[in-house]
Amino acid sequence: TAGGTREPIDPVRFLGNRSSGKMGHALAASAARRGARVILITAASSLATPAHCERISVNTAREMHAAVLDHLDTATMVIKAAAVADFRIRNVAATKLHRESGLTLELEPTEDIVRSAVEHRRPGTLVIAFAAEMGLDIDRARDKLRRKGADAIVLNDISQPHLGFDSPRNAAIFLTAQTSVALHESTKDEIAAQVLDQAVGLRGAG
Repeated sequence: TAGGTREPIDPVRFLGNRSSGKMGHALAASAARRGARVILITAASSLATPAHCERISVNTAREMHAAVLDHLDTATMVIKAAAVADFRIRNVAATKLHRESGLTLELEPTEDIVRSAVEHRRPGTLVIAFAAEMGLDIDRARDKLRRKGADAIVLNDISQPHLGFDSPRNAAIFLTAQTSVALHESTKDEIAAQVLDQAVGLRGAG
């Protein structure tokens, strides 16, 4: 999965985040170059579809959740690189809201796509999550890994202005319950290749 989901407030406004979708698209392109059949579920509407990838465009967390579950039976690996909104508007306005009236938004949690993928996957399917954090808090990332039941998590430090969101470059740590591998700063294409190397190694170790 790729991109940042958009949760509507009214017909013209939404809650979103700064995710460009570049990391998820780079992962899809890298996997396709290795000969994998790739289904790219993306909220990054401005990015082109990587060669030899099947694209499913979504906007909201609910749409992404449904698309992941729809295709989970055919997956041998799920890589959740999308920045999914944690909350949605409980009651979306049918018409444009006006400034004069003031505004209080009531939010509700969105679906936990990683946990759903873990709960509904076939035996042997790997689930790899991403965690965007302000700083490299490995203990917090490993706690998230345990809570969601994923096989690995890629920890990104989004506090660095030249890395991560909106940037063509990234750096991360690939974490399992027992191991930690630094993915040093490089292009997102190069980070994608390193993530897939680790994922393939994880499959071999299993």
